[in-house]
Amino acid sequence: MRITAHSIKNAVSVLALLGAVGFTAPVVANEIEEGKKIAFDRKKGNCLACHQMEGGTLEGNIGPPLVAMKARFPDKAKLRAQIWDPRTLNPNSFMPPFGPHAILTPEEVDKVTTFVHSL
Repeated sequence: MRITAHSIKNAVSVLALLGAVGFTAPVVANEIEEGKKIAFDRKKGNCLACHQMEGGTLEGNIGPPLVAMKARFPDKAKLRAQIWDPRTLNPNSFMPPFGPHAILTPEEVDKVTTFVHSL
């Protein structure tokens, strides 16, 4: 049986896809869990002070409920920008500017964004 360059290329592509899927799922799940811890931490994100969200207790109602976030923010980058500095779209926002005020690091904002986007 002859192995052609086309067959090898296809096999490598399939293996690359399987490898990417295998490594991506646990990494994203881990980032979601870390983001949830930051979001629920009263000394960090403290998202529950203002928002209702799945898994939260003693939730606030000043901000909108965080549900169907992928539908509301199909572009995850726009959600990150909103978390980073909500004043950009709404100068009168009550939401703290987590990035500019150094409440969260850029990495923490990324993790919170991944968590909130998963809701």
